[in-house]
Amino acid sequence: MTALTFLTPPGPKGLVAVDKPPGMLVIPGRATEAEEGVCVRDAVARQLGREVWVVHRIDRDTSGVLLLALDADSHRAASMAFEHGEVKKTYLALVQGVVRGPLDIDLPLMEARKRKMKVAPAGLVGKPSRTLVRPVETFAKATLVACEPLTGRQHQIRVHLMAKGHPLLVDHQYGRRQPLLEKDLGGDGDEVVLDRTPLHAASLEIPSLGFKAESPLPADLRAVLERLSTGIER
Repeated sequence: MTALTFLTPPGPKGLVAVDKPPGMLVIPGRATEAEEGVCVRDAVARQLGREVWVVHRIDRDTSGVLLLALDADSHRAASMAFEHGEVKKTYLALVQGVVRGPLDIDLPLMEARKRKMKVAPAGLVGKPSRTLVRPVETFAKATLVACEPLTGRQHQIRVHLMAKGHPLLVDHQYGRRQPLLEKDLGGDGDEVVLDRTPLHAASLEIPSLGFKAESPLPADLRAVLERLSTGIER
């Protein structure tokens, strides 16, 4: 069984946040992936010995804060907070190019082929979508950015960043499909440094429910930052 790290203890608020590892499904997917304990929901249920409800989802490759409820009433309250835009979420992402200042990306999104999303072309109506982006650390050819999605569209952060010319360093759907190698970061070797989308759910806060959870940057993304630091721009 996969043991997950609890970012907040199961408590009287009826909510619990776990640190989702990259590559793990939130809920069962295809039959071959639905084995007991493979998805976050089932793993948490086994660890707690009780049924849990998933409040929201993050992509399979995304790591970080994931919120679950311990009872139906708490699930309803948290879900309503999401629906009413009362949840503040911050993601960290490693993107291509140098982001020198804050970005307010307000671009409507619509569905595209193969379960993807795209910016709605002129003349077509998309769903309102807005993301605030600020640089955290800049390097020679990459930037660590903090992203605050003010709406909750599928793949919103990834599509918005791509639209502004700063796709994630690796993104099998919206950008570079090949893994990032050591030589891609200024080294000489062919060692794989990163083979997943470098997007991390760093924090989630619901002020109306008095709930907040934070997740530290995982080891694989810290390793990429260490390699990039040799070319850091001041």
